[in-house]
Amino acid sequence: MSPRASVVTGPRSPVPALSALRAPTTGSTAVQPTLDEVGTPLHEVTFVVVDLETTGGSPTTSAITEIGAVKVRGGEVLGEFQTLVNPGGPVPAQITVLTGITTAMVIDAPRITEVLPSFLEFARGAVLVAHNARFDVGFLKAAASAMDLAWPSFTVVDTVPLARRVVPRDEAPNHKLGTLAGLFHASVTPDHRALSDARATVDVLHALLGRLAPWGITHLEDLATAADPVAPAVRAKRALADGLPSGPGVYLFHGPDDEVLYVGTSQNVRGRVRSYFTAAEKRRAISEMLQIAHRVSAISCATTLEARIRELRLIAGRRPRYNRRSKFPERMPWVRLTAEAHPRLSVVSAVSPAPPGSLAAGTPGGAPVHIGPFSSRRAALQAVEAVHGSFLIRRCTRRLPRLAPDDAVACPLAELGRCAAPCLPAGDGAVGSAIGALAHDDAVAGVRTAMSQTPAVLVESLTARITSLAADERFEEAATERDRLAAFLDGASRAERFASLAHCAELVAARADDTGAWELVVVRYGRMAATGVAPPGTDPYVTIDALVATAEDVAPPVPPATGAHPEETSLLLAWLDAPGVRLVRTTAPAAHPVRGAQSFGTMAAAIRAARGSRPD
Repeated sequence: MSPRASVVTGPRSPVPALSALRAPTTGSTAVQPTLDEVGTPLHEVTFVVVDLETTGGSPTTSAITEIGAVKVRGGEVLGEFQTLVNPGGPVPAQITVLTGITTAMVIDAPRITEVLPSFLEFARGAVLVAHNARFDVGFLKAAASAMDLAWPSFTVVDTVPLARRVVPRDEAPNHKLGTLAGLFHASVTPDHRALSDARATVDVLHALLGRLAPWGITHLEDLATAADPVAPAVRAKRALADGLPSGPGVYLFHGPDDEVLYVGTSQNVRGRVRSYFTAAEKRRAISEMLQIAHRVSAISCATTLEARIRELRLIAGRRPRYNRRSKFPERMPWVRLTAEAHPRLSVVSAVSPAPPGSLAAGTPGGAPVHIGPFSSRRAALQAVEAVHGSFLIRRCTRRLPRLAPDDAVACPLAELGRCAAPCLPAGDGAVGSAIGALAHDDAVAGVRTAMSQTPAVLVESLTARITSLAADERFEEAATERDRLAAFLDGASRAERFASLAHCAELVAARADDTGAWELVVVRYGRMAATGVAPPGTDPYVTIDALVATAEDVAPPVPPATGAHPEETSLLLAWLDAPGVRLVRTTAPAAHPVRGAQSFGTMAAAIRAARGSRPD
């Protein structure tokens, strides 16, 4: 064999087994999706199967003595690369015994500095394949690094883990190249010489890919997870992703009776759905869902915002059994200051106006006031406790007459001075003078101000208590008061933000993307009524007028609740706050109290940072 590099470009016989790798058709209708949507079929991929011989097992102490590579595509050999390499020193005797390569054979061979650029040019644009690729690619990368040569971003396929996945122990005692070549009747017997071992690896690769095809491994992108420990029945369902869009959208997994099992969203629907059938998916419930899923449908969306909102609406409307979030908007409660003779705080599931016949604004009870919504009932109760810790508003739930009877008896909270006790006549000497309807009215006025105008008094009261408890080293109690304060500020801030959209009959906003297109959103009473994209170079106002004309009609809500699921309104608010968003038109300006809860946002953020949590 010549010590000089040789490149054989003549084709060898195609491998018949590769015909099994062609993607199956899924229906009678001819469809030609884009390459991005379906990936690269394996029969269209150019592979360069490489094998090395070296003077030892580590690239830090050993050197390459021979490189052999075969370039194949669609079962046809496109070319071969073979050369001995001068390692810069003698070949160890044990290596000579194993490979037959002697020092005399490599003494006149080119050095790796001459060979590696030629090999990289030969492999340009291909997928590298090796049996135990970590060894071969490791030596090649080390040589490139020593030469200050940039290593190309090759996709690398290792036939060892693929063999472990599809060749059981009862079929082959091990997964060595020689064993697999014999099992698959390779046309070349590996003999520890680089080119013959590479040729044998080609046959092994094609045989392995033929076995993987029934599992849905039919595209190059599938090989990245082909060795994952995923049940064959689940992996075979990867074909459910075929034909799905590669852009933003919502996907729905359907069960045997076309029941919607799960709803999700992604910027690349097809890629996300395919990821469910890999080892990256470890959720037990989702694995169970995949076992019974029969099909996947998708809704393409113009923007990521639209996809996320459609996902929320589908989950809330369909309530899929495998979705755990956003199904129950009624589980996002509000804190309500009731409208009655002597108002109290109540945790409610929805915002509602004062019932007919109740006391209207301007009377001692006043109209109801709400803050929220909260992420949980626990968070809402924490906000209630924050108010009770700062104002002597009553905690009982029974209805009280405006005028207390003369024979009324003080409750334990009144005895402890923790309630203004509107159930008692004013100035009852047995308990104290700061009780009764008038005192309670003052407390209610303070609560109303804290909930709808400014929480300054509540913040001052609770921070003083937190400071006092911390000074007494009662840190757990101080932390409890801190969490109550944070819950109130979060709920009151959200109510202020929601109210700004709840009063707005229509708002149109726009944001430019990287391509110069305009992402447009029409919001009515806090609900996305229409969305679209004005392409670059077009007049966005034409698209805006069309969107407004066809936008969904939304009924006016009861503020501060909006006309949408609370999470939808939160998504819209976050989008409107994002950099680059422009307000095109609105029927009502966004206005908040100057000293409202949002002005204490820094304090709330500091509290959340201290306890390591997000807003409730």
